Formats: sequence, C-alpha cells, structure tokens
Amino acid sequence: MIRHRPFGSGHAYQPSIDQRLPVRPLAGEPVNLGVAAAASVTAVRCEWDGGTFDLHREGTPTGPTAGAEGHLATAAAGQRGRSVRWAADSPPLPADRRVRYRFVATDGTRTRHTRWFDVSGAAWSPAGGTLTTHGTSRLVPDTTSWLMSPDGVHRVRFALRLTADEHVVGFGERFDRLDQRGHALDATVFEQYKGQGAAGRTYLPMPFAHVLGGSGWAFHVDTAERTWFDAGADLWVEADVVDGHLDVRFYDGTPGETLHRWLGEVGRPEPLPDWVFRLWASGNEWNTQERVATEMALHREHDVPVGVVVVEAWSDESTFVAFRDARYEVHDDGRPHRLADFTFPPDGAWPDPKGMVDDLHADGVKVVLWQIPLQKMRPHPTGQAAADSATMVARGYGVREGDGRPYRNRGWWFPTALMPDLTSAEARDWWLAKRRYLVEDVGIDGFKTDGGEHAWGHDLRYADGSVGATGNNRFPVHYAAAYGALLRSCGKAPVTFSRAGFTGSQPHGVFWAGDEDSTWEAMRSSLRAGLTAAACGIVYWGWDLAGFSGPVPSAELYLRATAMSAFLPIMQYHSEYNHHRKPSRDRTPWNVAAQTGDPRVLPVFRRYAHLRERLVPYLAASAARTIETGWPLLRSVCLVAPDDPRAWQHPYDYLLGDDLLVSPVVEEGSTTRSAYLPQGRWLDLRTHEVLDGAREVEVPAPADEIPVWCRLEAADRHRGLFTAG
Repeated sequence: MIRHRPFGSGHAYQPSIDQRLPVRPLAGEPVNLGVAAAASVTAVRCEWDGGTFDLHREGTPTGPTAGAEGHLATAAAGQRGRSVRWAADSPPLPADRRVRYRFVATDGTRTRHTRWFDVSGAAWSPAGGTLTTHGTSRLVPDTTSWLMSPDGVHRVRFALRLTADEHVVGFGERFDRLDQRGHALDATVFEQYKGQGAAGRTYLPMPFAHVLGGSGWAFHVDTAERTWFDAGADLWVEADVVDGHLDVRFYDGTPGETLHRWLGEVGRPEPLPDWVFRLWASGNEWNTQERVATEMALHREHDVPVGVVVVEAWSDESTFVAFRDARYEVHDDGRPHRLADFTFPPDGAWPDPKGMVDDLHADGVKVVLWQIPLQKMRPHPTGQAAADSATMVARGYGVREGDGRPYRNRGWWFPTALMPDLTSAEARDWWLAKRRYLVEDVGIDGFKTDGGEHAWGHDLRYADGSVGATGNNRFPVHYAAAYGALLRSCGKAPVTFSRAGFTGSQPHGVFWAGDEDSTWEAMRSSLRAGLTAAACGIVYWGWDLAGFSGPVPSAELYLRATAMSAFLPIMQYHSEYNHHRKPSRDRTPWNVAAQTGDPRVLPVFRRYAHLRERLVPYLAASAARTIETGWPLLRSVCLVAPDDPRAWQHPYDYLLGDDLLVSPVVEEGSTTRSAYLPQGRWLDLRTHEVLDGAREVEVPAPADEIPVWCRLEAADRHRGLFTAG
C-alpha cells in the first residue's frame, strides 16, 4: 500500500502523514512531500518533473492526542494511524508552470505507484483579485496582496488600521481570551475535545469582531472560507478566496449598534420560549427510561426545580432514529416510521417513550433528544441502518467528495460515517422525515444537535454549489436550521442545542460551550467563550456546569460554577459516559455532595435553582430586548465601558441584560472579589448597599455567594432576588 493526498485528511491543524507541506507552496521554494506506506515497503522514490529523488522513512505517527480519559478520548485514540510515513523535500518549484509528480514504492520484489499529481508554485502579488470594502474602510493603503499561481488566485492578505489603545473582541466563541489584541488566531469550525483555550481552537468561529476603546467600530470578513487574524500594531487579515474576490464590511458605533446592523445582514436571533431559561439537566449514563424517571424524581425529592431534561443515550446507536430495544419492520426503501410502527418490550430500555414524555410534561419538564448528523457505517450496518445508508448512496443524499464519491467522515468520532447534505431540499426532507415521529407522536420538545464539525476536506461538494471550507463551515448552520424547521413544522418552538456554528448561526437555537474537564481553568475558559460568543450575537448560551468530563469537581468549584451558571443565559449540567463505573460521575448536586462529602453542595444548589426560577421572566424580557437592540444578553463590562482601562482588567465581570452586573469567583480559594462597576449607581443585591460606578470595588465572596449588583433604577424589580423564597 502507498498513498499520497496532497491536501491530507482535511484536519485543520494536524497534517496527515501522506500530504504535502505546505499545501500551497511558494515558487522558488521546495515542498515537503509525504506518503503513507505499509510497513513492508523498503524504498520509495518520487518521479518529479522528468527526474527522480528518494524519500526517507520517518516512522509510525503517534496520532491525535486522545485526552486523559473518557469514552470520547477512547474514540480519539482509536483513530491513530498505523502506516509509515516516507517523506522528502522536492526541488524548488518554478514560478510559471505546474509540475507533475508521482511516487513509486518497492515492496519485496513488487513495485507500486500512485497516480500522477500536479503542483504549482505560488507568489504574492499586489494585483490579481478584487477586495471590496463597505462602510467606513479601515484598510491600510498598499497592504493588500494576492497569493497566485498558474492555478489561479488562492488567498488575500491586508491590514486594518488599529490605534494603540484599541482592543479587539469577537471572532465567534473564543476560549483563550477576551481581548485578542497582541494575538493571532484563525476562524474555522473544529471539534476540539477539551482544552479549547490552550489549543486556540473553537467549535463556533466567526470572522467578525468589535474594535473597542477608540472611535468604536466592527468588521466582518464576509466569507465562509478559512480566515486568519493577527492583531498586532495593525490587524492583519488573511483569507482563502473563491473566484478571486472578497468583501469586507465595516460598521461604526457602539457594540449594540454594530451588532444590530450586522445581524440584520447575517441573521437575527429568534425569540425562544421562556422554558429554555429554566434548569437543564442531563447525564450521558441516563440511558434508560427508569433512570430518567429516577433522576427527575430525585429533583422533586430534593426540591430542585428542573425545566428541561436532555436525553442523550436514547437511540439504538445505529439509526439514531429508533429507541434502543424497539422492535419494528425494516423499511428497505428507507421511508420513515411512525410511533405506531414500533413495539417496546416491557423489559427493554425504553418500554414507553411517549408515556415517559407525557409524564415529564405533566411535571412541567420539557424533553430534548440527542442527535448526530451522520449515518453510522462502522461496524458494517445491518437492518434499518443498512437500508438507510443504501438509500443515501443510491439517491445521492450525502455530502460528496470532489470525485463524486459519498463523503465518509474523516474525524475520530463515528469514522467513515456518511453525512447528509442538508443543503439539498430532497435529502433534508428525507433525513428529517425519519425523525418527525419523535416530535409529532412521542412529543419531544427539542433536539441536541451535537457534532456539527465533521465535514473535513478542501474539495467536498454540496448541493447548493458550495465547495470545501465554504460548505464545511456552514454545515452546522444548516444542521441546526434544519432541525429547527422540523420542530416549527410540528408546531413546536425551534429549540436546538448545538456546540458548533458559524456566521449565520445566531437565529438557530441554543448553544453550549462543548466538552470540558471539571477544572478552574476550564471554568474561566468557558466563561470567556460565552462572552465572546455573545459579542457576536449568540443570545442563548451556556456551558456544562463545572465541566462534564473526568472525576466530579471539588465542592468549591461546583458551588462557584452553580452560582455563575444561575446568572448565565442557559443554566445546565451534564456528565460524560463512564461505563456506569462506581463511584458515579454524575454532576447532579446530590451526587457531587455525596462524592465530596460537603454538606453545603445540595442546599446551595437548591437555593440557586430557585433563584433561577425567579430570574426566568427577567431573562425572557432581556432576551427580547437583545433581539430588538443588538446589545448582548451576556455582555462583558469591557463592551459597556471600552474607554476605561480599568474595565479591561476585569475580563470575567459581565452584565446579564441591562440591569444585573455579575462578578463570578473563578479563582480557587478566593474569599473576596475585586469587581468593576460601570458608570451609574449600583445596588448590591446581597447587602443592599448602594455604590457609585465607574470604579473598582473589593467585596466579600464566601464560597456559597456570588457578587451581583443591579442598577439602582431597577432596584424595585430585583431587590428581593437573593432573599425571596
């Protein structure tokens, strides 16, 4: 076996052993050529532009980082490669023509060769494409250049003027920092399993940001192609281009004003029902009807009000449509089933799904079911899964490779799975029809639209004409939009719960920060992600309270995370699958109390859960105002006081709506909190002390409390928030 893929697997950050580096080489420089070969191969040579040169053996790769533990980490580890890499640098590339090359491998007495490939050297030029600016341009003159080769125009780079005191905030959901001034980053949808802040990667990027601290403006690099940013003395932008053209849009004004105008162009958030602001509860091991009923009963027993249960491990893990253990007739033509087509064994995992949902509704609890946008192909599908995959292939319902073959997922989660092309109305209708009975017959209220990051490849083809990154980055937008449309067509609110997205995701449901450990740094990282996502128009956002992976959090971390989450747009907890090993790793307050032995955990969680219930009307009204005005529901104090250097020293202080100022404690062992109060007069909701703003204050912060103020003019609405009940 010998394989060479010039663009590799499509992994955004980790080159494949069988690709060339760089993918787009420069004229006059060599390119590193790699092939993957069987361990038995003894020699590899490259036939290059009429000559030959030998490759050298580099050994077996280590594969992607798996993470510390957990079933997702196990899946990642299972994707490590087994092939041997052979590589060498080519001669320098000519500037004016393509070079043809292929590889020949010796394996004992046999030789094998790849097909022929072409490569051309590129060069930067001041001319070649068209960069169009809209609004008050901040483009630095004479900085625009185009990367061109005999194959066309590939990329553009240019600089935007920054002044010394300006800060740059946005770029979608960013885990590493609030202010990106002095740092470099990129915008491409990627599934980073834990450690997003350290890795500088995100599920939900956007090439949009605010520039604060000067005149006040924002910009949008209007593309779904991959973009890069370096916010140094000036803001350098680099972007892959399609058809040699790029638009950059500028907006003047406050963050609320610029957001309002931009969202009018890319998609304004939609109002969701008040119940999304209640407590969401889930655990990946709640994988039977009995377990779900038990956990909901424990919420009632412990007087912890819950509004939503997210049921993740409900399906057969094959079709992701049928409940596990359900019996039904296979539809060989891939047509959908209705609830009446299923029978549910009394001793099965889900003996009465509709009865369960009806009971939960009677208790005031909404039900959200987990989904994945993949048709699983490993192990080899049987039954309905085989019929559905055959239907997808026969009717062309999947995303396609550049050569027309069905795309097979290259990621580590559900590898080789087919992916539905949700830009095709016919494919989308077929995919959603199979899930319609869950809404119309079973009565569920929403979908957890997990895993929208699996489109990898520079030449993937979509039915709407998108190719490569343009379609890949927009895939999670189409994914949430499709499931929202299904819910709406069934008379339900379009409540989806996603971690991935891109520009245009703002109208499509609820978001959470993705997979993280139970650590203090993960808490800080997640809050940064929420503040930056909100700055880009994401209204309904939360995180896995105190993390979802690994051992249960300490009591102190759990208490701090609970208090902070009570004052975020979405409050929810979740835990990773741990094979039902003991002790349990559920993030329920009673389990964390039992595991930590701290008697404060359950009563404090209960107190904040009831406080959250009292906050629901305010959150609903504030979300409506956010949609109307553009000012984020969750907004950093830096957005409301961008000209005050003291505000930038408090990146974890934020406003929740117009009235409430929140200063969560995010450092272990802290008993006080330094906070920044913006302009105005503020009422401490714990002590009822009135303080003047535009200054920093130091306040006590016991482990079971969170510093919260309200604007004095709103005191009558919030004065009893901490003491009511």
